[in-house]
Amino acid sequence: MLVRRNETLVRLAASRAEILGIFEPAPAESAPGTAAGGASGTFPRSRTLRLLLSGRGVGTVGAVVGGLVMARPALALRLLRMIPASAVARVLLVEAITGLRTKRR
Repeated sequence: MLVRRNETLVRLAASRAEILGIFEPAPAESAPGTAAGGASGTFPRSRTLRLLLSGRGVGTVGAVVGGLVMARPALALRLLRMIPASAVARVLLVEAITGLRTKRR
């Protein structure tokens, strides 16, 4: 029983450390888009994801999704079921917190 509790506490500590790593502000060593793969440890790392999370990228994705929903709603619902909700929720949460932090400064 004690071993199981210690394993749970270790996993909980690792999870908390991961969450703190997500919410800490990225170092301002390089501007976004300067490094090919992004600076080490910054989110998002890929150039594609940085484009999709920018204002223009979100508008483009919204237009494509809107067009797909209007043209083929059944296909859109099938595709929606394949999207991992937890990953999308995490990205949206990180973006919301990042937005709140930048507005305060």
